Amino acid sequence: MNPLHSKQHLISELQSQGLRLIAQDGVAGRRGGAGPSDHKAITLDGTTVMVPIYTDAAASSPYTARIDPATTTGVLMYEGESIFPVSFPRQPEFYGLKTVDGIPYWQIALLHSRDVLATTVLQSCVRYASATEACQFCAIGQSLEAGRTIARKTPAQLGEVAEAAVRLDRVKHMVMTTGTPTTSDRGAAYLAECARAVKGRVALPIQAQCEPPEDFYWFDRLQAAGVDSLGMHLEVVTPEIRRQVMPGKATVPVDFYFEAFAAAVGVFGTGQVSTYLLAGLGDSQAVLLETCERLIHLGVYPFVVPFVPITGTPLAHLGGPDSAFMYVLYQQVARLLQSAGMSATAIKAGCGRCGACSALSTFETTGA
Repeated sequence: MNPLHSKQHLISELQSQGLRLIAQDGVAGRRGGAGPSDHKAITLDGTTVMVPIYTDAAASSPYTARIDPATTTGVLMYEGESIFPVSFPRQPEFYGLKTVDGIPYWQIALLHSRDVLATTVLQSCVRYASATEACQFCAIGQSLEAGRTIARKTPAQLGEVAEAAVRLDRVKHMVMTTGTPTTSDRGAAYLAECARAVKGRVALPIQAQCEPPEDFYWFDRLQAAGVDSLGMHLEVVTPEIRRQVMPGKATVPVDFYFEAFAAAVGVFGTGQVSTYLLAGLGDSQAVLLETCERLIHLGVYPFVVPFVPITGTPLAHLGGPDSAFMYVLYQQVARLLQSAGMSATAIKAGCGRCGACSALSTFETTGA
């Protein structure tokens, strides 16, 4: 593929093949942990995307970037030829502060992409400690083990950090996710408590993310607490692949997710419920497209993301999906979204609105 094609091609290639940074001082990415890890946020022609920089694929990528740490700008190169100017978000000001109880703000929440505040409110999961239950791509415990975060963020801490992030760094929305606890609410109760505390300090749109709770009345409680949008992540669809790569989570049937999606859309509205679909773990293009069509029909935004292996996980050396596979999938899903009148820009908060871990939103806006 000619790398000088459209921005959509370029982003698809970068997210599949990764990027080698020639100079990293002052623009380090994030290694390990929950969320978009082993990535770096870069801005191409006004679009900020998360690109793998610490993966095996990135180490041999034909894409490199030469960076000026003083200006956090640089040049993207393909096989040594300059092809595109790039820039890198600076470290946010709120990282330099501590909570009233002495915890650095960056251990409470992080800046994702360019203007998203993200936190894992409970940095543990009932499945993570068991080799027979854990999702094989998950690294939720890594940042805790490395001392880069704390196990439980209190509502007061989150409210304090969110207020500062909005005031100092113009953060536009917030993502609150959680490891799955043993309770039947699957973390929804604590997410509601945290959302209520944040909204008590600052008017910041919030997406909460958890597994489907046993009782769907938690959707009403989350919304009443100030949650604006909801993420419940399928990640993988094909039953046998689910059992292989996410054995504990696979005990929650896909059909139950769809029951939860329908109930959640009834509370939050069309387009305000979303789910991750990780392309590259074995689901075929046809299965992914069929699932997206079913989700969109319900009013759920399918956030299609290329799988990126995380260092230290059982799938660390699995290659991601081919960029051509992703390009065609993005085109097809974008057409479905356009036909349904759905878009990332209409999402009030969350990963789909941010869009940095996927090229999907760039296909929506161009009609590619």
